[in-house]
Amino acid sequence: MVMKELQADIVIVGGGTGGTAAAIQAARRGAKTIIVSEFPWLGGMLTSAGVSAPDGNELAAFQTGLWGAFLRELERRQIGGLDNGWVSFFTFEPRVGAEIFANWVKELPNLQWIARQVPVAVLREGDAIVGVRFPDFIVRAQVVLDGTELGDLLALGEVPFRWGWELQAEWNEPSAPCQPTEFTKTYPVQSPTWVVVMQDYGEGAVAPEIPAPPGDNPQQFVGAWEKYGPESFLNYCRLPGDRLTLNWPIAGNDYGEGVGRLVDSETARLQFLQEAQWHSQSFARFIQTEFGRRYGLAADMFPHSNSAFALHPYFRESRRLQGVKTVTEWDILPVSGGRVARLSVNAEGICDAVAFGNYANDHHYPCNDKFSTAFELEPKSIRWGGRWTGTPFTIPYGCLVPREVDGLLVCEKNISVSHIANGATRLQPVVMGIAQAAGMAAALCVERGCQPRDLPVPVLQAALLQDPVAPAAVVPLFNLTPDDPEWLEGQWEYLENPGAYPVTGDRPGSNRILPLPPRTKDSGPVTNDRFGGSLRRQGDGEYAIALSYPPEMASQVWTLVTVQPTVNQQLEKAVEGDCLTLRGGLNRSGNWIRVDWMECQTPK
Repeated sequence: MVMKELQADIVIVGGGTGGTAAAIQAARRGAKTIIVSEFPWLGGMLTSAGVSAPDGNELAAFQTGLWGAFLRELERRQIGGLDNGWVSFFTFEPRVGAEIFANWVKELPNLQWIARQVPVAVLREGDAIVGVRFPDFIVRAQVVLDGTELGDLLALGEVPFRWGWELQAEWNEPSAPCQPTEFTKTYPVQSPTWVVVMQDYGEGAVAPEIPAPPGDNPQQFVGAWEKYGPESFLNYCRLPGDRLTLNWPIAGNDYGEGVGRLVDSETARLQFLQEAQWHSQSFARFIQTEFGRRYGLAADMFPHSNSAFALHPYFRESRRLQGVKTVTEWDILPVSGGRVARLSVNAEGICDAVAFGNYANDHHYPCNDKFSTAFELEPKSIRWGGRWTGTPFTIPYGCLVPREVDGLLVCEKNISVSHIANGATRLQPVVMGIAQAAGMAAALCVERGCQPRDLPVPVLQAALLQDPVAPAAVVPLFNLTPDDPEWLEGQWEYLENPGAYPVTGDRPGSNRILPLPPRTKDSGPVTNDRFGGSLRRQGDGEYAIALSYPPEMASQVWTLVTVQPTVNQQLEKAVEGDCLTLRGGLNRSGNWIRVDWMECQTPK
């Protein structure tokens, strides 16, 4: 029997966050593109894995490219708004995110989406990958992108990759272990989480009892919310409609026992996945037992019969490419005395950044009696806008390109990155930026008839910055938002002279106060309520307001946070007792007012 063959300029394997973003960008550039996904939803971490509370790149200046466009579309569509929990400024129903991605794909006639297929082989001609075989068909393409959750094409195509820890001798990373330990052998990669969504059915409700899965052990969850309290725990990742996402790292539903089985045999992998789902079911049952039957499994969250559970786990780490360049811990840490990492440059001193992130270096491993303390990571967080945020770093193009193999790019957590640095590069917005660069690069390679390793990085940077639909920043600047008339100029300034990139992350002279955009019928649930009162300084970089307006909230004290650079600058300069007039929205889960615009006057 002759297997059906499809031909495309670009094929993306995997419909996760990275694969989806790469496919959309490649097709928008004009390339004939095919994306093949394992699941019936596109979006991966953001949708089918249920982690609809993205971390990082939350500041207004960092909401660019496809990531920024996705947020704006969420704001327009999500009933109840996005500011619902406290772990993220953006929590939404996974189904809404999946609909956005599906609609974007449908708008592109040159983008074909094939669902419910997994790769079984990679086609090679010498040192070049030329296609991928699936159970029912073959796709041949000029450029192949690995967007799988676990870097499956790297293994299938015998492309050199890493799995597990690197020792300090490898790159002299300050947080890397000096030698292997029982801990590093037991947990070679970060723990995945099988997300499950619970529903608060209200006082007096009696939800169906959550059955005990095999191996149910409620004692392992004791103390899960001890440091936070029950209410704060439940509000951690609250969604609209009184739904509660369980993605809790402290004696919660992270699962890492025998995690190496993910890249072992198919039988071993499936057994691990089943155990991970049972573990989350046990956690949900424990919560119901502790808090009462008003809490039960949510209905109709995901498109399958067991719909409270995500379609697949949230994988924090995968096989990692051995690329032309590798991101290490040194590349993500801020410079001494600064708030940003140095811009990535190549051997010729040219800035080779194509994306960026700003999340803290966050690693997840099970906490148990055997390993009661995790290793220490070098800090990379700062106070900004009234709360903690991560210091920015850039992603070089070379970490998307294999060291030896042609015809392939990676666009997920499978980039060339150390195990240590993966804790900061694995987040959804960073992956979207990486994938947008990969999709653009693939399309440019088709246009120019070249291999990915031969694509000039300045050409890729220019295409990203000037994309007509979703222009993407590649240099992180705290004080230049995408709507600022100096935004593009600021990007070029430091790409052309990376040595001049300010350690503050602020472009000098770009500190204007922009007016609050008017609210329109298409704005979505924009938080635009008015508040007034006097400033309370609660510590270095911490702010609150003693309200005098609205009248029903008079004398209440609320924390102030912001993602807007001009508001942050105003708060930094304000003094105790200043009179504030604010526009923004309340978040009762985080007990804060997120400020979009502010006026400040010192009393006479």
